[in-house]
Amino acid sequence: MIRRTRRPAPRPALRAVRTGTALRPLRHRLSPSAVEDVPLQAGDGVRLGLTRIRTAGRPAGPAVLLLHGHTASSDMFLLPETRNLVDVLLDEGYEPWLLDWRGSCRLPYNETGRRYTYDDVALYDIPGAVARVRQEIGDRPLFAVAHCIGSLALSMSMAAGLVPGLAGVVSQGVFLTPRLAGRTSLRMTLAGELLKSRIDHIPVDFRTVGFRSKYTPLFALASRRAECPDPTCQILHNSAWGTGASLFVHEHLTRTTHDRLAELLGPAPLWILPHLRRIELARTVVRWNDGDLRYRALPRNALDAAGAIDAPVLLLSGSENGLWLDSQELCHRVLARRQPRLDVAYTEIPGYGHLDTFLGRGAALDVFGHILEFLEKRR
Repeated sequence: MIRRTRRPAPRPALRAVRTGTALRPLRHRLSPSAVEDVPLQAGDGVRLGLTRIRTAGRPAGPAVLLLHGHTASSDMFLLPETRNLVDVLLDEGYEPWLLDWRGSCRLPYNETGRRYTYDDVALYDIPGAVARVRQEIGDRPLFAVAHCIGSLALSMSMAAGLVPGLAGVVSQGVFLTPRLAGRTSLRMTLAGELLKSRIDHIPVDFRTVGFRSKYTPLFALASRRAECPDPTCQILHNSAWGTGASLFVHEHLTRTTHDRLAELLGPAPLWILPHLRRIELARTVVRWNDGDLRYRALPRNALDAAGAIDAPVLLLSGSENGLWLDSQELCHRVLARRQPRLDVAYTEIPGYGHLDTFLGRGAALDVFGHILEFLEKRR
C-alpha cells in the first residue's frame, strides 16, 4: 500500500502587486470638474501622472508645479482632512499642477517595472512635465514647489539647464547639498548590502505582508522604543524605512492623516540605494549613469554646475528635520559662497520635521505663508 502525503495548499498572496501603469485615483474634496488628468509620457516611454487643478469662473493665474518626494505622491498636496497646499494656492489665484513622477506610490514602478535612478527623474520626468505644462499655459509664469527627492532631482534638472525660465522654486527638505545623520547613512549602507539578496523593497503597511514574512524583523526593529503602537507609523516616524531617521513630528498629524500613512507613502526600493549613497557621500547631487551617452545632458556634479540655475530659490526646512538635518541651511551657506549672484533664501520652520511641513494639521498657518510670500513677490 502506497501512502500518499497531502501537499499543503499554496498560501494566497498577501498583497496584490500592480503590474499595469494605471494611476491610483487621487483623494480630494474638490469638484470633479476642477481636476483634469493630463496624459504624460516621459522621454524614455515611462507613463507618468500629471494633474491640472482649475477653478471655474476665474481668470487663469500663474501655474505652480508640485513635486512630491520618493514613495509619496501628489496626494500629499491634496489632503481632504486639512487645509492643504492646493487649497491655499487656489484661493490666491494660482493654478496648481501636480506631477506624479516615477517614484510615486500612485504608480507601480517602485515594486514592478524596470528599475531607474534619479538621473531618469532629472532628465526625463521633470523636464517633460515642465514642457507639457508650458504647452497649456503659454507665457504665464510657472513656479515649482518641490519636496525631498523631488526637490533633489529638480536641482539636477536646473543645474543641467533642462528647465530654464522658471519664475521661482520652493525647495523643501533638501536641494543641492544632502546631509544625513551618521547612523542613517550607516544603516542605509548596511541595509543595501545585507538585504539586497533577499528583498528589493521595504514596505510600510504591515497588514499587506503578514506576521510570518521576511519583512517582520524590519518592523520589529522599527518598533523599538516607539511610543505609537501603529507599525506603519513606527517604520516611518521611528525608523524611516529602517534607516533610524524620522520623517515627521508625530503630534503634527491629524488622526485621519496618521491612519492614512500607508496610503500616502509607499514601499521604498532598495535598488535605488547605490545612487542615493553616492549622492550622500558626495554631499551633492551627482550623476549615476556615467557610461551611458543618454545622460550626458546631466552634469557629473550639480553643485559644480549650479551657476546654470536661473530662477530664484527659497530653501525651506523644519528645525526638527530628522532625515536631512541641516541640509538646506548648508546649501544656503555653500551657494552664498560659491554662487553669490544666485537669488537664494533660506527659511527654517520652528518645531517642524520633514513631511509634516505639508501633511501637518497647522501647515497652512505655519508653512504655506512662507511659500505664498515667495511666490507673490515674483508673480
